[in-house]
This record gives sequence, structure tokens and C-alpha cells, in this order.
Amino acid sequence: MDGVPHLDLCYEEDSRADADFNYVMSHEGGIIEVQGSAEKGPVNPEVFFACHKLAEKGIKELMSMQNTALISTL
Repeated sequence: MDGVPHLDLCYEEDSRADADFNYVMSHEGGIIEVQGSAEKGPVNPEVFFACHKLAEKGIKELMSMQNTALISTL
């Protein structure tokens, strides 16, 4: 929003976003899928890559939490 990358927006934030990207990554960090669209105009490449880094960080955190939950159930 307003040129600043955000992760996992709520509906109100998402409806104001400059662009919308969805990422799927492997446990090894490989990209499986990226879906994206500019909502208000072209996306600056620096913003695109910042969004990628933010998505990568968020996915790693989710995978860590999932692994912890799986290990604790064994």
C-alpha cells in the first residue's frame, strides 16, 4: 500500500493495495508459483522484489511454525 510492501492484508487493506501478489514456495526456497497483478498502475521493480523478499520471509516463518507443530505431535 502506498508503495510499501505488506504481508497478508485484511480485506480493507487489500482493497487499497497498489498490487496483489500470491507466492507458493518449496521448503528449499524454490518458487513454485507467483501470481500477481498491478491494481492501480505499473509496479516498480524494486517494490516487486521487496514483495518477493517479504513473501519469502513470511513463508519461512510459516514453515517453521508448521514444522514445530508437527514435531510436537509426534
